[in-house]
Amino acid sequence: MEEEYAEGQSYWIPMADMMTGLMLVFMLVAVSYMVMVQQTTTLIVQEYETTRQALKQALQTEFSEKLKQWDAELLGDMTLKFKNPEVLFDTGKATLKPEFKLILDEFIPKYLKVLNSEKFKSSIKEVRIEGHTSPRWTKGAASTEEAYFKNMKLSQERTRATLEYVLSNPDARAHINWLRQVITANGLSSSHPIHIGGLESNPIDETASQRVEFRIVTNSEERLAKIAESITETKNEFK
Repeated sequence: MEEEYAEGQSYWIPMADMMTGLMLVFMLVAVSYMVMVQQTTTLIVQEYETTRQALKQALQTEFSEKLKQWDAELLGDMTLKFKNPEVLFDTGKATLKPEFKLILDEFIPKYLKVLNSEKFKSSIKEVRIEGHTSPRWTKGAASTEEAYFKNMKLSQERTRATLEYVLSNPDARAHINWLRQVITANGLSSSHPIHIGGLESNPIDETASQRVEFRIVTNSEERLAKIAESITETKNEFK
């Protein structure tokens, strides 16, 4: 019996050593992969920040003399906001006012000059035209929910009208195939109101909430999302 036990024990010891070795190999592979992912993520973040800063500076240089005239603002995330509702649309209407058309006539060629340049074109994933309304609805909405959906319909109609006007511009027609791939119209109703003083605890600024924004999305965000998904899958494999 002792001899059989000794033989069995001698059999399991190499097996245990092999399993330990395999575990160490798996751990080494996992650690190496995580290090590689971390390095790649750092490079993408650096690339994104560099691109963002360069693109923001290019937009600032291109529009610095026009922003005040247009009553527009360039935000830190490269969003260009047209913030005077009296210039954009009549109350409750989706037809672009002549003043807004004149602004877009100046804006579109300059905007495309930056985005379609060799330096930035490959980094652009999406150009979002976003329409925002205030929560108020003056045409007899029976409830807050009804007002929300009426504002949603209005904001969608306004962004679609803006998109149609943008794409009708001669400079846009010259890049129409590319623009059709990247530009979208997004009506957001009153989902993102602006509060007085920028503090959510303050009342909503109804006038400032009514705006049209041109928002740039770069492909760096998509690449980072894929890496995050890959990291999650790898962690699950080693659980």
